Amino acid sequence: MSAINRQSKKATSKNSLLIVGGVIAVASVLLFAYLMWYVTPEENTEMVKVIAVTESGCIAETLDGFSVNIGECQAEYGQYISALVDQKVKERAAAMNPTS
Repeated sequence: MSAINRQSKKATSKNSLLIVGGVIAVASVLLFAYLMWYVTPEENTEMVKVIAVTESGCIAETLDGFSVNIGECQAEYGQYISALVDQKVKERAAAMNPTS
């Protein structure tokens, strides 16, 4: 007899399945948390200047120089209005163009 305790193939297979399942579960939770933090809009009301009126809505420029689509509006070119602006869009735009 051998002094080494051998595990059965069934137990090894079950342990491997549990480890893989745990890794997938942890990865899924982390991905979900990341997406909830990064993608969920954070809207603030800001004073913006309408720079274009298009079919998809008004394009406005915030006072700090970011162009945003504010959706449907009854404003004209050059008019200042108060609108909801997604702050995370501004953060992503700044990250893509760090010179501004």
